[in-house]
Amino acid sequence: MITNQSVPTDVVLPHLTYRDVGAAAEWLGRVFGFQEHYRYGGGSPSGVQMRLAKAWIMVNAASDRRRSPAEVGSGTQSLTVFVEDVEAHYARAKATGAQIVEELHETEYGELQYAALDLDGHHWLFSRHARDVAPQEWGARVAPSPV
Repeated sequence: MITNQSVPTDVVLPHLTYRDVGAAAEWLGRVFGFQEHYRYGGGSPSGVQMRLAKAWIMVNAASDRRRSPAEVGSGTQSLTVFVEDVEAHYARAKATGAQIVEELHETEYGELQYAALDLDGHHWLFSRHARDVAPQEWGARVAPSPV
């Protein structure tokens, strides 16, 4: 197997579109704690790969084919990132400018989480497992295992 130092091979790597990649990378680092892995492009970067714990994201520049939620006028997806100290993460995000759209709370399915919007309107959930709850206990139907 070939290893690749640019892209982690065992994670989903969402590509998020922002109007200003440099400003987005700075904001995501300051508010949510993401760390930059690399960036590319001229003086104004066109892409930045970042990570927070085991979560990886690619921050891309808006173009004729890609728009941010702020440009479109509605949400395009929601991302969940698991963090150990979700309480401290929540306090940091709230204190540094994230728009909190769901206060920190425990869900019926056993997650302690909160939701926030970033500077371009991307919806983020930050979560920690609080207790083990079987999906059937809160009304979900589990698909049969493939044999």
